[in-house]
Amino acid sequence: MSPSSQLPPTRDYDHGITCVDTLQERPGLACCYLLQRGDDVAFVEAGTAHGVPRLLALLEARGIARERVRYVIPTHVHLDHAGGAGVLMRELPAAKLVAHPRGARHLIDPSKLIAGAQAVYGTAAVQRMYGEIAPVPESRVIVAEDAARLPLGDAELQFIDSPGHARHHFCVWDPVSRGFFTGDTFGLSYREFDGPGGPFLFPTTTPVQFEPDAWMQTLDRLLSFAPQRMYLTHFGSVENVPQLAQTLRAGIERYRTIAGQLATAPNRHAQLVAALVADALRELAMLDAPVSEARARKLLAFDMELNAQGLGVWLNGRA
Repeated sequence: MSPSSQLPPTRDYDHGITCVDTLQERPGLACCYLLQRGDDVAFVEAGTAHGVPRLLALLEARGIARERVRYVIPTHVHLDHAGGAGVLMRELPAAKLVAHPRGARHLIDPSKLIAGAQAVYGTAAVQRMYGEIAPVPESRVIVAEDAARLPLGDAELQFIDSPGHARHHFCVWDPVSRGFFTGDTFGLSYREFDGPGGPFLFPTTTPVQFEPDAWMQTLDRLLSFAPQRMYLTHFGSVENVPQLAQTLRAGIERYRTIAGQLATAPNRHAQLVAALVADALRELAMLDAPVSEARARKLLAFDMELNAQGLGVWLNGRA
């Protein structure tokens, strides 16, 4: 068996939900979720093409026929969530891809996604990070409008339009587990940082659609469901949802303040990166997180670079 088709690290939660580490860049960075409800199976998130053989190996190891997978559900079209959707769909003959109304066309024809990623990272890096980014036939795509419901086994999933991180983002409400699959809308929280103060949760302002006011409204709407847990793509399940929502709101407000203070600064991008890293290190110290500063800087470097880019785009749009 090739390395890419070896079984991925997993963690089984209650209610037929498995967190599957897609091993993007490093363990513990990004995951997909495997949902089993009766005879029906779904993947929430598709990861990248590099991880698809591992997802298929997991199905085989658990005795799940590929024909039982009913849906592939990327929460939005950023390539760490949806880049592997086309490749995965080729291997799942009965599956439908469920996409946000603003994102569906980009999964049917991913040329703009590819060009946008290449503009940010360069062609070689996009190939390295994401692999093949394949189109999905339009006939196999379900467009999930706000509040749409789809059956899965003897239950259903509900799709909630969730702008703030991206306008092409929905969250997926699972009434069985009383949880949301949140993509990037409930922030990022890496398990390496968990300590006596609880999880470290921070916003992701990846270019190009950071909208803080819309994000606050999205959080209000998600909390109206009284969720007991949130299933983050980055990374895993978190509980104590009301407190973490307050943490995320505070982080969004700090990001807004940091961006405003540095709006006209010379060498603005570098200063934004430095300020965001400093903000994260302060929060980690307050939580007594069990990592050294050097380790924290390494784990957060990629996210802080992207967050600074996103805040720069937001500032340019306001100007």
